[in-house]
Amino acid sequence: MTIAQPLPPEVVSARDGLLAFSEQEIKARHRQHEELLDDPRRRYQADGSLSPDVRELIRQVRSSSADAGFYQMCVPEELGGGGLGHLAYYVAWEALFHDCGPQNWLMLYALAHWAFGPSRLLEQMTATARDKYLAGLMDGSASMCFALSEPNAGSDASMISTRAQKDGDGWRINGRKIWTSNAPIADYCILFAVTDAAAAAAKKGGISAFMVPTDTAGFTMERVIKLFGHIGGDEAELSFEDLYVEPWQLIGELHQGFATALYGVSLGRIYNSARAVGYGRWGLEKSLEYTKIREAFGQTISAYQGVTFPLAECATELHAAHLMGINAGQLLDQGHPAVKELSMTKAYSVQIGLKAVDRAIQTHGAMGFTNELGLTEAWHALRIVNVADGTNEILYRTISQRLLKGDVQI
Repeated sequence: MTIAQPLPPEVVSARDGLLAFSEQEIKARHRQHEELLDDPRRRYQADGSLSPDVRELIRQVRSSSADAGFYQMCVPEELGGGGLGHLAYYVAWEALFHDCGPQNWLMLYALAHWAFGPSRLLEQMTATARDKYLAGLMDGSASMCFALSEPNAGSDASMISTRAQKDGDGWRINGRKIWTSNAPIADYCILFAVTDAAAAAAKKGGISAFMVPTDTAGFTMERVIKLFGHIGGDEAELSFEDLYVEPWQLIGELHQGFATALYGVSLGRIYNSARAVGYGRWGLEKSLEYTKIREAFGQTISAYQGVTFPLAECATELHAAHLMGINAGQLLDQGHPAVKELSMTKAYSVQIGLKAVDRAIQTHGAMGFTNELGLTEAWHALRIVNVADGTNEILYRTISQRLLKGDVQI
């Protein structure tokens, strides 16, 4: 999409390099391993988790991207990354989703996702934890997950009930988590637990974050959560029983882990905004090409305003969402909290992205429902992100609160 203010040269260079990597390393792998990656019966094991062969391809993509310098390009320099920041993070993800669509889905692992790999979240790890865990996360040989949501604590994450009680110098953790993305294949987990019940109940802290290897005694993946009738998935329910963590596994300050959680959710909102715009543009372009070749009543359907005007509306909305995402990334890079702007961006982007893909399905008629086009996969993904990392209703609540407090600049 054309924008008046050019993106910084380093962002453009990183984006274009990542797209070239995608062509050589991601799309090529999908062509080479089409039967494995496109057939859910081979992609997943009986319990719904990814098969060993697929996990190996994912690891190869992460490692190859890390070797090329793309995987960790938005990770802070202090951790050994490229330090490109939030704008580059948005631009890169939007470009990947737009270029690859849902069918070349290994691209999900070409850039360090905030909950699956290294990011600013790890800046507050102890020196011991960095020595033990950081290298594997940075070179792509290992991945992680982010365990915050619980069966009774979703949008209001302050209601978590998982407890970490003192045991000598460390803590014993007991509780459950749900909707933990990447958990079925993760090597490590950022685990949030209540360490001061009174402070947590008063919403004055009391929640702490810990880095935990997923093979720690007491850490159990209870089940893979399957969605939309699929036979496998990426989400999991976890349980913890007397799981022991050392003091050096604490991330950040004791009782102050909720700030870490909120920052992670903010990164998720940037990511999902980019995903929605990227998939929306991908679906829109497929639709436009289809209107030029599909004939009805003696002419191509591009001649009918009933077909093209809704696509024009989607293009207009996607352009607006794209500009909102760029603006939110720039504000964050300048040190602004951008609470209202990021909430607006995520709420708007995921709704119009879903609308654009739905319109693409409608434009293609019955063909729009077929597996070969991939439109339904994009629809599934965008329907989920209308809930993930803050529902639209929660985001509107945040926006209205900011407006009522006087933050009315739009």
